[in-house]
Amino acid sequence: MEGLEIVEYNLLQLENEFTIGAEFYGQHYVDKVETIKISHVPFQKLKDITTQITDGDHGKTKYEESGVLYLLSESVKEGYIDLNVGTRYISEELNTELKRSELHPGDIVLTKTGVYFGKSAVIPIEIARANTSAHVAKITPVETVNSYFLSTFFNSAYGYSQLRRRGIKVSRPEIKLIEFQDILVSLPSNGFQSKIEETVIKGQEVLAKSNDTYTAAENYLLQILSLSEFQPSINPINVKKHSESLGLSGRLDAEYYQIKYEQIVEQIKSTNYNSLSDLVKIKKSIEPGSAHYTEEGLPFVRVSDYDKFGLSTPDKYLTDEFCNENAELIKKLKPKKETILFSKDGSVGTAYMLRKDADFITSGAILHLSVKDKTKIIPEYLTLALNSKLVQMQAERDAGGSIILHWRVSEIENVVVPVIDYDKQIEIAALVEESFKLKKQSEHLLEVAKTAVEIAIEQDEETALEYIKTNSN
Repeated sequence: MEGLEIVEYNLLQLENEFTIGAEFYGQHYVDKVETIKISHVPFQKLKDITTQITDGDHGKTKYEESGVLYLLSESVKEGYIDLNVGTRYISEELNTELKRSELHPGDIVLTKTGVYFGKSAVIPIEIARANTSAHVAKITPVETVNSYFLSTFFNSAYGYSQLRRRGIKVSRPEIKLIEFQDILVSLPSNGFQSKIEETVIKGQEVLAKSNDTYTAAENYLLQILSLSEFQPSINPINVKKHSESLGLSGRLDAEYYQIKYEQIVEQIKSTNYNSLSDLVKIKKSIEPGSAHYTEEGLPFVRVSDYDKFGLSTPDKYLTDEFCNENAELIKKLKPKKETILFSKDGSVGTAYMLRKDADFITSGAILHLSVKDKTKIIPEYLTLALNSKLVQMQAERDAGGSIILHWRVSEIENVVVPVIDYDKQIEIAALVEESFKLKKQSEHLLEVAKTAVEIAIEQDEETALEYIKTNSN
């Protein structure tokens, strides 16, 4: 029996919560619940401090060009709502039908399935009304419980561990609505809860500044290229000769030849530009296969684990056995500082530049781009250009002919990239780096709030408040 983890429970200890799965009683999970129970901070079950626990639409939602904001699970981050990803719109009529899951300021959203499992945020005052999908839980606390505190508790070790133990499934994590009810929630004083809200909102305000700064960099690039007012053609008809279409590109799908794609490429080519392959070295990664996935080990970054603003904690890791057997290959595949991660499958064309050498490898769906000549093009500038609509429209054109988006490397190599005046590249790069500096500050504040909740449970509120005071500057 040596090496096995054994936790012994008497039936009387289960408090009407009898679950057969052994993982539910893992020592890590049991310890967190026991700490909540013996802490000086009072606690209650979630069902006793909420007026509603539900989730979003289980049907096949029809999206619209405009209307009521509809949040997918990708939008829900730890501590904030990201409107840059995972947002759609539904009609007023459909929203009325989905009244149960309509969201308003103060409601808590929490991802309950799949890749984005276990992330929680509060609907801010800026989002007056929205709706959401079946993959997202909607939780409305009673008036005496602060939404920002409760959301932060879910993101803390004491909330997430309970979500995770109830969400353990064979293929992917999933927590059902009925399983939310018995989650234990520590409830410190109202004053402490308000301090957590203050810290989270401060983090969100800094994040808003970060987003504004990044948008300013994007707009400056479009201004330099005289594309600030660019409106792509909506004309669906474009007549082409064989030599200008199939004979040249090998593509038969009519969508590829839409006028709007020609317009954006022509605009870029009216300035100084290069093909991407002239600017960077392109390295492919590997796909080890699910047999080598584990819950700890070498981080394995997939397309879902990053966006243009940064990396999130990966959902998958690679086993020690696989890493030992492929040690030399893995050493070569770990991306270095200033490598640009660039997705070719799924969410194609997403670029993110590493600010330091990485201790992970990426999936085969992510290419590694290394700038050949940094005196010609700055990596930070190139990353922004790749994420701009200038390149995103080329990605949409090339990968749009398949059900599951796939951008061939041969097409990526031929992407046209504007190479603007170097001094202006420096200005754009400075804005990008200022944006990332602010984002890091925002993440720090949200982490401070989460850690303070844990300190209050493990020690006392005074120590937690001192921690916030010391670490919030």
